[in-house]
Amino acid sequence: MFSVSFRPTRRALLGGGAALLATTVVRAAEPDLAGLSDMTGGAVPIGLAERQARLARAQALMRANGIGAVLIEPGASLIYFTGVRWGRSERLTAAVLPVEGTPCIVTPFFEEPSVRQTLAVPAEVRVWQEDEDPLKVVAGFLRDRKLAGRTVGIEESARFFAFDGLARALPASKLVSANPVVRGCRMIKTPAEIALMQLATDVTIAAYRWTYPRVEAGMTGAQIGALMNAATRKLGGDPEFAVALVGPASALPHGSREVIRVADGQAVLMDCGCTVQGYQSDVSRTWVHGRATAEQRKVWQDVANGQRLAFESARLGVAAGEVDDAVRRFYASLGYGPGYRLPGLSHRTGHGIGMDGHEPVNLVHGETTSLAAGMCFSDEPGIYLPGKFGIRLEDCFHMTPNGPAWFSTPPASLDQPV
Repeated sequence: MFSVSFRPTRRALLGGGAALLATTVVRAAEPDLAGLSDMTGGAVPIGLAERQARLARAQALMRANGIGAVLIEPGASLIYFTGVRWGRSERLTAAVLPVEGTPCIVTPFFEEPSVRQTLAVPAEVRVWQEDEDPLKVVAGFLRDRKLAGRTVGIEESARFFAFDGLARALPASKLVSANPVVRGCRMIKTPAEIALMQLATDVTIAAYRWTYPRVEAGMTGAQIGALMNAATRKLGGDPEFAVALVGPASALPHGSREVIRVADGQAVLMDCGCTVQGYQSDVSRTWVHGRATAEQRKVWQDVANGQRLAFESARLGVAAGEVDDAVRRFYASLGYGPGYRLPGLSHRTGHGIGMDGHEPVNLVHGETTSLAAGMCFSDEPGIYLPGKFGIRLEDCFHMTPNGPAWFSTPPASLDQPV
């Protein structure tokens, strides 16, 4: 344990000192961080065989859906299929996955050496100069592969200029959503992916165990988050987010700009995640600093029961939306809601997770996608009482041939939150 005296300056009260105060807390904790060690040394990165299997699966789905090629811009899907890690800008870098043969990477001429540094599969690379239209280069590749008149799938996060430019460069081709292909691959995780998600979750849980006893009266959410991130890094994870919501702010699922300090009787809701080899964790924990009221204890237990019900409702073949419906019926029986109304559960019960923190599909009313082995979800049916406090418990699970399996074990009680 360590102690820090909090005397915020005028700059801090105006918001400019948040980073400075958070850094101060982390520096005070550095002797304790020395007791943590990297948990990720044994992580096995995604290899060539795995990516080749992904491409084969994508091509099978293209044939099944009458799609001749798929266009993918930088982001998780580009990494998933090709290994290329690249940022988006006005200069197009993209992958074209053809229904047969090796993919093509289209990138600016001067960026080719850098793009090749992370290219992890056999692929053709075609470049374009600054005075050229990159979508014409894409069209040229498709013509050379005799795919110019075929339907082309566009990955759902691609920007309009890529869609529009390709439509003009290939007027004879029909452009459609690539969801049947990209989602069809990415929604079903392999054992290698699940192992990396498990390791990321293990890091997050270990960071929670280190952070929880170090939360003291007077701390802000930013300072608590800084501790969590510091522990996550020492344990080998790459922090994605570490949100800590205190008191009334915990009733706002994604927080408030108001600075509230930890005090006796205040709820502390943390929502944290990291990546290991590009795969994410997402875990939320809520406790009460000091003495909890009877109402806080009841709501915490209601959420724990709701989370358990969601897990039990996640059966193979069940529509994803039915999991959300089951939780809402239960909460309505307790007087919350109904539906998405407050006090109650104002957001979906859960979301898909993998390389992105939020991936299709969601555990939300109306979602008809059937649950299948390999799908991964968060389970986070919080309850929020505006102006008072909120409780959220979030653990992720993956679907196995025998039903759901936790990545992290839900907490035992309000008094044992981690």
